[in-house]
Amino acid sequence: MKDIAVIGAGTMGNGIAHVFAQNGFKVQLIDISKNALEKGVQTITKNLDRMVAKEKITSLDKENTLNNIACFTNIKDGVANTELVVEAATERLDLKLNIFKTLDEVCNSKTILATNTSSISITEIAAATSRPDRVIGMHFMNPVPIMKLVEIIRGYNTSGEVTNIIMQLSKTLGKVPVEVNDYPGFVANRILMPMLNESIETLYNGVAGVEQIDTVMKLGMAHPMGPLQLADFIGLDVCLSILNVMYDGFKNPKYAPCPLLVNMVNAGKLGVKSGEGFYDYSESKKAKNVSQQFLK
Repeated sequence: MKDIAVIGAGTMGNGIAHVFAQNGFKVQLIDISKNALEKGVQTITKNLDRMVAKEKITSLDKENTLNNIACFTNIKDGVANTELVVEAATERLDLKLNIFKTLDEVCNSKTILATNTSSISITEIAAATSRPDRVIGMHFMNPVPIMKLVEIIRGYNTSGEVTNIIMQLSKTLGKVPVEVNDYPGFVANRILMPMLNESIETLYNGVAGVEQIDTVMKLGMAHPMGPLQLADFIGLDVCLSILNVMYDGFKNPKYAPCPLLVNMVNAGKLGVKSGEGFYDYSESKKAKNVSQQFLK
């Protein structure tokens, strides 16, 4: 397998394209927005420049990686002759179902269709195609070029052959694949999101402030980043979306999103990407606590 396509040039998509291209794969990066494609390639270039500066790769490695990436705004053109498509679009079921219906129509019948979804049912996505045995979850962690883990999620009908191919492929990327079954949140987010949500509840109930909560978890539990800062980094809208998927899937109140999280997302305070969340990122790189206004 040498030719792959990545759908979505955002944070996860450009990271996935980067990793494949750096490992010698020919990558078709697809996004309906030319601006998103340009920004995606710029991000990849900046990340490669950092690696060159740290002497982790050579300038030639950087050049070869960028030469391995071609950009497309049309799915049909972008997936031509690819053996694997990795979808990394926005975490919305309706969008993913439409993409997979289209992929099923335009891709070779042997092409494996993977999704980078962090919580949505692989089985439900696969049911939108005529090849559910060749649909699988390939959940990379952010930032993709750095994080080693890839959750490999088997849908109800995903074949053992396809699972083995994707497990081995992940290893060739220098990743550590972990096979999990298809239930809401999989493993990573089923454990992580309730912790983040409980941290937000702790703030909402006035037990402690943002920096105090994060300090307890960093120093007391040896977490490299506090849960509220991590939520900002992930995106509060993404956290809310995943919690809603888990709440809908399990019908268990322990997964119900904290009202403070809902309010902040409704107010457009999404974390790092909007410049403000539990911390303020707008004026300097050093995060500043701003969430007290939402507790009034």
